[in-house]
Amino acid sequence: MNTTIKHFTLFCLCFRSLPRNWGQGYHQHLISRHEVLNTFRSNLKKKFECLYEGTATQGNPTLLNKIYTELYITESESGEISNEHEVRQIETQSRRAATEDTAIKCSDIFRALPGQDKAIRTVLTKGVAGIGKTVSVQKFILDWAEGKEIQDVQLIFPLPFREINLMKDKTLSLSDLLNFFFPETKEMEISSDEYKVLFIFDGLDECRLSLDFKSKVKLCNISESASVDVLLMNLIVGNLLPSALIWITSRPAAADLVPSECVHRVTEVRGFNEPQKEEYFRKRISDQSLADRIISHLKSSRSLFIMCHIPVFCWISAAVLEKMLSRAQSGEIPKTLTQMYTHFLTTQINIKDTKYNEKKSKDKEMIFKLGKLAYEQLDRGNLIFYEEDLRECGIDVTEASVYSGLCTQIFREEFGLYQGKVFCFVHLSVQEHIAALYVHLSCTNHNRNVFHQIPKQSLWSKVKDWFQLNSPEHISLSALHQRAVNEALQSKNGHLDLFLQFLLGLSVESHQVLLQGLMKQKKSRSDRNQKTVKYIKKKIRTIDSPEKSINLFHCLNELGDRSLVEEIQQYLRSGRISEANLSSSQWSAVVFVLLTSKKKLDKFDLNKFVGGNNKADNMKVLQKLLPVIKESRSVQLRDCGITGEGCAALASALRSNPSHLRELDLSGNELRDLDIKLLCAALQDSHCKLEKLW
Repeated sequence: MNTTIKHFTLFCLCFRSLPRNWGQGYHQHLISRHEVLNTFRSNLKKKFECLYEGTATQGNPTLLNKIYTELYITESESGEISNEHEVRQIETQSRRAATEDTAIKCSDIFRALPGQDKAIRTVLTKGVAGIGKTVSVQKFILDWAEGKEIQDVQLIFPLPFREINLMKDKTLSLSDLLNFFFPETKEMEISSDEYKVLFIFDGLDECRLSLDFKSKVKLCNISESASVDVLLMNLIVGNLLPSALIWITSRPAAADLVPSECVHRVTEVRGFNEPQKEEYFRKRISDQSLADRIISHLKSSRSLFIMCHIPVFCWISAAVLEKMLSRAQSGEIPKTLTQMYTHFLTTQINIKDTKYNEKKSKDKEMIFKLGKLAYEQLDRGNLIFYEEDLRECGIDVTEASVYSGLCTQIFREEFGLYQGKVFCFVHLSVQEHIAALYVHLSCTNHNRNVFHQIPKQSLWSKVKDWFQLNSPEHISLSALHQRAVNEALQSKNGHLDLFLQFLLGLSVESHQVLLQGLMKQKKSRSDRNQKTVKYIKKKIRTIDSPEKSINLFHCLNELGDRSLVEEIQQYLRSGRISEANLSSSQWSAVVFVLLTSKKKLDKFDLNKFVGGNNKADNMKVLQKLLPVIKESRSVQLRDCGITGEGCAALASALRSNPSHLRELDLSGNELRDLDIKLLCAALQDSHCKLEKLW
């Protein structure tokens, strides 16, 4: 009897021993399972098919598939955490050539790239605020629910951190947690191999749980109860449901909360590339000639067009410029970030057109309270707020609901996919702008410098504030600005950089006209900002950090002072910069001009910037221009007299993450053995991408 007949006979004997209704019961099980899965997909489709672009759910929803514009997503390295403000990170990315990165489709994040054979269980996707992480998650789930992508996965569990936060004090099992958020799955055996499941944890940066990956509490059964943070930790490390896929999204600053050994792939949402920016406006604006004018205006301002990498900023720009360019409207078309955001704010709350004093007064109070909330939470690094946060700023939940109804485009109340209320501003930059407005109004309207205040005020400090408010002593706006500059420079992660730009920009006369409904009528003094300009230029001369000086040049631009930049641009155009004896602040201006130029930084030649053979002077210039070297693909240092100090600077450029340097010419330089060892160590670094060295 051959093997096939043996197996068939054995199968028949086993089948005959089963109960008569076995087949019927199994068939019913399959039908029931199929119905539950279909219901689950249908429910997720309903939740994710609409996009509430910038508005609360009270607004008019748009079908996601109708407006969705593909985002530029790349495979990334975990790398070090950047100490720059996210807007500065966007500027850095805008200088990066697209060919330097491996683009990846959102639907392919769990698939190995050609040449890779590693299994991918956990993916971490990072990206700055508003860059499109949550919308990418939404499109991913919608495509799955509609049967278009990743059909090998039977169940997707979207669990945003902003909603998990509301359960941080509860003790329950993973099974209980899933049953709470997804009641349809109660009859399912999630732990069996019958289902391939994917958990999506969106917004790691919003997490208020204590995720301790060094904890020795090990859970292996989904029925075991523990605190929510312990459940999540065990799920991410693979103790619970080791076969489940995990997708975590985060802003860059919080990306290292999950240990690198727990992450099998890191991707980065880079927002819109150049063609995608234009595609967005053409989809968003039905009048194509108007879309062309909006695109043309944004391209005329380098800082605005760079910000268009961020989808939310595109939406803000469209909301402002569509109204301003579609009809004859008085007022200057926004050219700076502060102008754009101030126009956006006044458009949404309709300050200028208020007819009744009572409503005007309520608007003022509303904006001031929201500004206080924005400022205090910005200082703590929070983008989402709960009821207790609102109460700290004197806002009750009823007021918050009213505010979100009046200002759906600025401040919104979310009821979440599954449970309680969460409050937030539509984007971090909107929060930074209204926080700056609060600080500005506190000074101009209330004679108060908020930097002198204690976050949670005692009775004594409140009494002091009252006397300060009613004191004849005037709080100088320039003194406030100087304190704000110092606070921003002392920030380790640059979190006050954009806030500072907005604060300084709000003191310009054109903004006082726009915000006249909020501000007490005071005659503008043209010399007031000159003190601030002088102070910023003094700081540019004295600070060592190129990143900090770059932000100060943006601040000068907001104040309308481009004297340093225009002077350097003339030197560069004439080709005589190597003959000039530049000051420290002028060299900082050179860095700013080169890094913010529309031209890609392809080739850097130090000899164009140095005028002699003095090694010490040449190395000082190389150190000053190191940020430019780090952003260049080809660096020419022929016959420059490179010293050990210069080699150390080059080694840091080669090890930088990401490293853009592909070609390095060191010919004609006498290098010591120690210098060569230093460079060799840098060449062996995993971040180094150098292809040519001579």
